[in-house]
Amino acid sequence: MTAEDMQYLTIALPKGKLFYLAKDLFAKVGYSAENLEEKSRKLVITNDELKIKFIIAKTADVPVYVEHGAADIGVIGKDVLMESDKDIYELLDLGFGKCHLMMAVPKDKKRAKLTDYAHTRVATKFPHIAKKFFNSKGMQMEYIKMNGSIELGPIVGLSESIVDIVETGTTLRENNLEEIAFIADASARLIANRASFKLKFNRINKLIQDLDTVLKGDNE
Repeated sequence: MTAEDMQYLTIALPKGKLFYLAKDLFAKVGYSAENLEEKSRKLVITNDELKIKFIIAKTADVPVYVEHGAADIGVIGKDVLMESDKDIYELLDLGFGKCHLMMAVPKDKKRAKLTDYAHTRVATKFPHIAKKFFNSKGMQMEYIKMNGSIELGPIVGLSESIVDIVETGTTLRENNLEEIAFIADASARLIANRASFKLKFNRINKLIQDLDTVLKGDNE
């Protein structure tokens, strides 16, 4: 790290639904910057007075920036964190962006028990999580990595099931899919680079405490 790097705290924020929730939370503890917007053409936004830099990144890239030290800390969903399996510290559950990971199948093709799906195809954005889950059940599966609408997999005959995140279940119901297995809860997490956490411990630790105070106050 350069001397300038040591002075600044660099925060990676994900584009998408978590961006403004994270931005608003940081603002409550005094971490903000002028023109910090998701659609900003400027991808690194600096507050020189507070010695803060914000990086606006694609969701899947946030753990990469943090692991390699391009960002000291970041905000990311637990689902992405589990899938990326990066060597970082998970510091705090921020409590927003709540959803859960699950397995779903077409209602009209539901089988008697979970293990009846062994050796079938599962469409997912989360092959690492899915493989870990099915391995724990002693099930070998064929994994089809998708990036778009996962629900399409069983509808068009690409797969027998899906592993995906779900919030309300509306999309599942609209596509005649039914959740048959819970995998894990997920919400936004504060993560840190391992070296940054040691070198900037006092500042990061105070931020954790301040954020925790705000989160507890919001829940009262």
